[in-house]
Amino acid sequence: MNGYRSRQCLLLLTAALLFLGEASAQFIDNFDGPSVKTDPAGVTGWLFLPGDGTATMDLRQGGEGYASIFVDGTTDKRGIWWALIERKVSDHMDLSLLQKPGHELRIEARVRASHAPRRVNLQVATQRSTDDDANLMEYDIPDTTNWHTISMTTHHFDAKPGDTVMGHMALMDWGLEKYRLDVDYLKVDIVNTAIAGPDQGDPIPYHPPIADPTKFSQQVTVAQDSMIDLENTDVNQNDWYVQDATGKKINLLTVDGTHHVILRWDLSAFAGKKVADNGLLELTTYSSQRKAEYVKDFGIVRVVEILGGDPNWDQKTVTTDSFCHYEPLNRVLNTQMIIDWPVTLGDGGKTYLTISKTVLQRMIDGKTLGIAIKALGAIDASFYSMENQAGNNSARLRFNLQK
Repeated sequence: MNGYRSRQCLLLLTAALLFLGEASAQFIDNFDGPSVKTDPAGVTGWLFLPGDGTATMDLRQGGEGYASIFVDGTTDKRGIWWALIERKVSDHMDLSLLQKPGHELRIEARVRASHAPRRVNLQVATQRSTDDDANLMEYDIPDTTNWHTISMTTHHFDAKPGDTVMGHMALMDWGLEKYRLDVDYLKVDIVNTAIAGPDQGDPIPYHPPIADPTKFSQQVTVAQDSMIDLENTDVNQNDWYVQDATGKKINLLTVDGTHHVILRWDLSAFAGKKVADNGLLELTTYSSQRKAEYVKDFGIVRVVEILGGDPNWDQKTVTTDSFCHYEPLNRVLNTQMIIDWPVTLGDGGKTYLTISKTVLQRMIDGKTLGIAIKALGAIDASFYSMENQAGNNSARLRFNLQK
């Protein structure tokens, strides 16, 4: 018995020493001071910077023991802005530990958002990093009342002694209003992945590669599809069509500067089920027109959640006014996208849009009422509606459930 206890004590002591050794390398900012320490270079304090639009931002002490990121997007036009905070975190880290198997960087923060659902992202990089997305994850913040802990652990992070490691948090494309993200703390540490435990906050890959559509066990065809007209808000557009060379009418769903597509599914058969991973929204192209010259974030489609309005709209009667059901459109539709993506060109082309596990779960749980598709930049894209080919080219969701 004494030998068993001795071995227990030795194991506990070894674990404690390992923990203390790694904790000494930790960077943490608890934002407990009278003001947030800032530095335009991001070396001795926090750099904060907006871009890709006209949004402005500030970083300052928001309350006792936390900082606040303030973003004003009211002058922006296209909603593709980003706003980041970043600083050097490696001054007291032994980066040689990252050369050992099973050792990685973990960045963690505790946050609270003014608007929800919204995503934030965490990232770490060195001065040698060339892939901006390699060590970046997004996190869905589902409410405005609670604090949420989020973390990301790297995979094969390339940092060596002498490198500068930067820790980063950002808000992206939240919308065209004023926003606030409170940050209780942000820390970065070198961890032993064998004992560090899982990440918190259900990390979402940023722009993941399109999954193989055949790998999903569930395929659900849209139950209602239509369009809303932003100018003629009292007119139903469900009979939008084109006439082909033979005179046949083809019903379409068109996305352009004044038309959004709205989609709704009956997912009641999956009530109580849990989604396993990201899924796909499948659309079938009829035609698409856009600029030939590439312009960043221009001439593509923006996919967003339907969060409010009439939950039982009927495609044969729905108008913008009835769809919104006395709510402003920017409250009915989430102003932060699920994803922005190009349309696959050519009649019959399949456009696959990644829908995150988190959004799919909200749809199954009835918290998200459907999906809307908007134009981002100048584009005129038409997809087959459910009235054509006995629904064979209807919009559909593909996903897997947890076993």
